[in-house]
Amino acid sequence: MMQTRSSVSLGSWLASPTVRALAALLVVFGLGLLLHADGAFYKWHTHRDMLRAVSVYGILACGMTVVIITAGIDLSVGSVLALVAVLFAMMTIHWQWSWMSAVSLCLLAGIGCGVLSGWLIGPLRIQPFIATLAMMVFARGMAKWVSGGQKISTAVQQPDGTYQYVPVPEIFQMLSAKIFGGNLTVVTLIMLGCIIMTWILLKKLRYGRYLYAVGGNEQAARLSGVPVNAVKILAYGLAGLFSAVAGICQAAQELQGDPEAGGGYELSAIAMVVIGGTTLQGGRGSIWLTLIGILTIGYLEKILSINAVGEDKRLMLTGLIIVAAVLLQKSKRI
Repeated sequence: MMQTRSSVSLGSWLASPTVRALAALLVVFGLGLLLHADGAFYKWHTHRDMLRAVSVYGILACGMTVVIITAGIDLSVGSVLALVAVLFAMMTIHWQWSWMSAVSLCLLAGIGCGVLSGWLIGPLRIQPFIATLAMMVFARGMAKWVSGGQKISTAVQQPDGTYQYVPVPEIFQMLSAKIFGGNLTVVTLIMLGCIIMTWILLKKLRYGRYLYAVGGNEQAARLSGVPVNAVKILAYGLAGLFSAVAGICQAAQELQGDPEAGGGYELSAIAMVVIGGTTLQGGRGSIWLTLIGILTIGYLEKILSINAVGEDKRLMLTGLIIVAAVLLQKSKRI
């Protein structure tokens, strides 16, 4: 009897999403120790650069975690990122607004896109896939319309058709800077701040419990008095907020606002959430599982990069990993 109980306990422990997510991260990290590219993986700058490269995706993954917990999905985060990047570059570089005004308005633009998606999904009862697909197309079109289809950079076109170069705004340098003796980047700290903010929402606030309730059983949540429509609007509004933060960071890192930026970023954000172990069925998951997924994808990309593996193979491998993660969730109900 004791052996049976021990076996059941061990099986439950192994079925834990945290254990499975950590196991995946350890496997990828072990792969890096083996395929270290002449010792490059053993140097801190490789890990620092990985964290910097994955930070924008990680910020998007924070919003995606909230949405997926409600049993939803948001395909528009990459396009909203592009729209905000264009707006931020235009306000700070071309119009020379103060960075506080530009950041505030860009955050409001991102929240507005998210709230609109949430309104379509909540009160209007449009499927999340369709609603956010529409927002993805709309935000991308808006980014191209606002920018005139051009990258918004420090080369500002004059009335006579010539270009004049203007200084890079100070806020761009601040956001892309390395700190602590060059051992960490500001954008990485911003990602960590977004993760902590998401954790506080999910675990410390009433609306966090509402998010889990809506994802677990929407009808039961509604009958229990949970404001389901408001919760959905909040979830997608947060996804829009994090998309705006990511767009600002993207513009600062690239020193320009590119209307084509963010293509496919929504897939990377979804992959991080799923690989971390948050279930697509909704109602279960955590931001710490997403953090493990962020590190797993980040290290996998970095290991393949330093070993000169082509982008085509990296994309195919990421796709296979997503399928494997979903199948594992299906076979081991979280």
